[in-house]
Amino acid sequence: MTHRHADRLLGSLARGAWAPLAVVAVSAVVAAVAALALPAVLATAVDAVLTGQGAQGAALGLTLVLAVATCADLAGGIAGAASTAAATAALRLRFTAHVLALGITGTRRFPAGELTNRLVSNTATAGYVPVTLLRMAIGLLSSVGGIVALFVIDWRVGAAFLTGVPIALVVIRAFVTRASDLYGRYQAAQGGLAARLTGTLAGIRTVRAAGTADREITRVLAPLAELSAAGHALWRAQARSVWQITLLLSLIEVAVLAVAGLGVADGRLAPGQLLAAAGYAALGLGLLEQTDALMELAHARAAARRVQQVLALPAPAPGTGPLPDGPGALSLCGVTVAGDDGPLLDDVTVEIPAGALTAVVGRSGAGKSTLALLAGRLIDPDRGRVLLDGHPVDELDSGALRDVVAYAFERPALLGADLAGAIAYGLPAADRERVRAAARAAHIDAVIARLPGGYATPVGTAPLSGGELQRLGLARALVRHARLTVLDDATSSLDTATEAQVTGTLTEAMRGRTRLVIAHRATTAARADLVLWLDEGRIRARGTHRELWQDPAYRALFAAETGSSARTSSEEEPCPARP
Repeated sequence: MTHRHADRLLGSLARGAWAPLAVVAVSAVVAAVAALALPAVLATAVDAVLTGQGAQGAALGLTLVLAVATCADLAGGIAGAASTAAATAALRLRFTAHVLALGITGTRRFPAGELTNRLVSNTATAGYVPVTLLRMAIGLLSSVGGIVALFVIDWRVGAAFLTGVPIALVVIRAFVTRASDLYGRYQAAQGGLAARLTGTLAGIRTVRAAGTADREITRVLAPLAELSAAGHALWRAQARSVWQITLLLSLIEVAVLAVAGLGVADGRLAPGQLLAAAGYAALGLGLLEQTDALMELAHARAAARRVQQVLALPAPAPGTGPLPDGPGALSLCGVTVAGDDGPLLDDVTVEIPAGALTAVVGRSGAGKSTLALLAGRLIDPDRGRVLLDGHPVDELDSGALRDVVAYAFERPALLGADLAGAIAYGLPAADRERVRAAARAAHIDAVIARLPGGYATPVGTAPLSGGELQRLGLARALVRHARLTVLDDATSSLDTATEAQVTGTLTEAMRGRTRLVIAHRATTAARADLVLWLDEGRIRARGTHRELWQDPAYRALFAAETGSSARTSSEEEPCPARP
């Protein structure tokens, strides 16, 4: 989804949220007016019954007010649910679009489980804010109206009401502040638990193979202590504030009724006005009885803060410039990429020749994958520039850049409804023959053909090995016929024979197109036109594999592979004979 499409959809969802919110506002106002009218109408009905004059009309008026209030509450409830759903959807879309715009660099600041928790849980909680604030605002107006009505009945009654309000407001304010902080702690612990669980599930095979399930359970559940502490502290704070507020409200109501009762006894007030004073006191106290709404608001405040932490991260500015035709030459000029423990790449300047197969080798952590990510602007350097055919990639239109730079990764994520869609993923249209040609080039066509559904096999049900998944990822890169194809360790899970076939595709079938390969095998480096040797984020040497092989340190990069191959070839009888 492009930014333009996301913005358009977000706008439509926002408009969809405003329409039901307007219904909520109108219904809340109508309900508030009915609530303000109810004590007066009820007082009139009581006085009419006591005097025996106009009782039927008063009863009819009371019935009408009750009916209007009931209908308004029903409409507001339905519209409120619709508004909350639309607001949550709009916020989730905005969150998702921003996370995608942040790219790899921005999302690395949060574990995957943490982002999921903020997307699913925190956005849903924050989606209640518009309706909650609106209802609290209308409730405030109703309460003010009730207090004014008390003064209209008798200023003494109104003054009695106001005596306890300042103390109650102080208690409520302290509770909201405390609850917001505690909700923040609770949600942070919840997000940490989700992040740990996501990481464990991603490596579940390793956990089973190592027999460390008990240890992982302990590690995943470690945030439960903080979760429990924050939850219990929250409930204690709520319990303390509830009894304090309830006691204050009862004292205020007793004071109002006592003053109004004295007024009736003195003859200043009619019996119906005593009933009206009780009703308006209840309306006035509604301002102080918003404990549930305040809890929701405190919860939403903490959730919104966590969502905003992600939305506040600056996304890379999208380029807008066109990319003219070119041979696919890639240049890194003084490029530095910072990491947590030091630079991942340190002032690297190198030319990747157009049309050549360039292999990048080095020990783990040398910066190979970082260099690969820079090529198609999957990340931006902290310093320096990356150019494709002489044009800075950060100035190029992202859509144009995706068309000319293709990637295959070590662990490809298959997206799409079926295997054909997974190979053609990201292309506006790709005919079946083009997809099959790419699959044949990646030597995965025969595997797909053996599946019962063939290319129509759903992605989630395809029984593919790690090497077969890598070949599908390679086919997804090959189907683009890109100017520059980047393979980030995309053949590491292939057996020797298949790897040789795939390397043949890279060297022969793609001759004339620029290929950048992160290599761990000497056989891949040997067939490259140029080898870049990365060491601790810097270019240690460059040349052909034959030239670099003279250096013992270079040979040591492939020593483990060489030893493994030697052992495999010598083990002619891997299983001992039965006695």
